[in-house]
Amino acid sequence: MKITDKLYVAMDYKLSLASGEEVDSSPPGEPLGFIAGAGQIIPGLERELMGMAAGESSRVTVEHEDAYGPVIKDMFQEIPRGQFPDDVKVEPGMTFHAQGPHGQIVMSVTELKDNDVVVVDLNHPLAGQQLFFDVNIVEVREPSAEELAQVQRAQQQEEEAGGCGCGSTDQSDCGPGCSCG
Repeated sequence: MKITDKLYVAMDYKLSLASGEEVDSSPPGEPLGFIAGAGQIIPGLERELMGMAAGESSRVTVEHEDAYGPVIKDMFQEIPRGQFPDDVKVEPGMTFHAQGPHGQIVMSVTELKDNDVVVVDLNHPLAGQQLFFDVNIVEVREPSAEELAQVQRAQQQEEEAGGCGCGSTDQSDCGPGCSCG
């Protein structure tokens, strides 16, 4: 059976950057499962997987436009130093996790100004990056009723939260917490 919309897919993957640095992978024996066409993975990867079957492997390159979008300058924000834990020496390159209106956000410290202002980047950590996936399709089948129900619940929660979902690469519409992956 080949991957088409509305089929359940399980795949092992390794994600690397142009530098060769591996930044993510599926745990051994725990393939990533999703329903094709439901916006659960980045659009460029999903498009390249279409037509593959269980047992097939591929190296897939996804440009930033089809992944997490470009780096958006408006997503750099100045935050008072007092908003960070007192016992942490905040330095450029550090990342912090915070709860935003659309869920958890990751912010990377890019600059310190006068010791009382921290400049953070709220773009997705992989925004602007070309991504390289080594994928192995483990399973392709009709989804179970429970798997379909999980997708519907997740889509409903995303709509209620005002988020954009993984199918969108336009971060400017959905706020700093909008990302998948």
